Amino acid sequence: MTKIDGFGLGLRPDHYHDFLETRPRIDWLEIISENYMVPGGKPLYFLDKIRRDYPMVMHGVSMSIGSTDPLDMNYLRELKALIQRVQPGWVSDHICWTGVDHANLHDLLPMPNTEAALQHLVERVQRVQDFLGRQLVLENASTYVAFTADEMPEWEFVAALAKRSGCGILLDVNNVHVSAVNHGFDARRYIDAMPAEHIVQIHMAGHEDHGDYIIDTHDHPITPAVFELYRYALERLGWIPTMIERDDNIPPLAELLTELEQIRHIADNVMHQQGIVA
Repeated sequence: MTKIDGFGLGLRPDHYHDFLETRPRIDWLEIISENYMVPGGKPLYFLDKIRRDYPMVMHGVSMSIGSTDPLDMNYLRELKALIQRVQPGWVSDHICWTGVDHANLHDLLPMPNTEAALQHLVERVQRVQDFLGRQLVLENASTYVAFTADEMPEWEFVAALAKRSGCGILLDVNNVHVSAVNHGFDARRYIDAMPAEHIVQIHMAGHEDHGDYIIDTHDHPITPAVFELYRYALERLGWIPTMIERDDNIPPLAELLTELEQIRHIADNVMHQQGIVA
């Protein structure tokens, strides 16, 4: 298992040649697992070459850990094979479901925040962790609707899932902000409820602002509000490895590196104030 620390970026095909030819100063890279769960071809060719120079983590989008379908063991076997190939620092996915009756809806659908859903998730997370032989890290998804059956706020649900299952948390600060605006709660309450000992990674990203609601799109620069929430998260939770996700309208790598320096600057200031070296 690779040790991961510092600041990273999501590896996207647009930047393959940049990483091979210029080797920019980045501490680590995150790959979308499903892009490389293939028998061969260019994705694996570039993955192997870039992996020689950069530590990596793996981030999935279709485990569907919250579905009522049985766990997809073929998917998990392919994921485990990729883990053996990449030797990532950690492996993550989302607190969500992506379909039922073996249909993948290709979206990260929200979980009801109920005790029954929590028990369902804990059992499935533990089975996945046993199969993979390692901790699973799960990300809070952005949400746009709430369930009338909800029995607790999302932040209590996420914290309880980590504590009961032993999974790690990938804290997506942008998603917290998106959900806070859409549902009208204070994003800082979400951060305050997070169990620091379970948080493994932070995601930073941009979104589309539609006035009275916002959509998590990963196709815009990070907003000032998300930068400020990131500062608050580090002040409350301490140092956490952090990266930028960008999945559409992908700019030249130099623009993302500049944005990453903004994150580094915030983190350095917070850690300096707390007497911690990031």
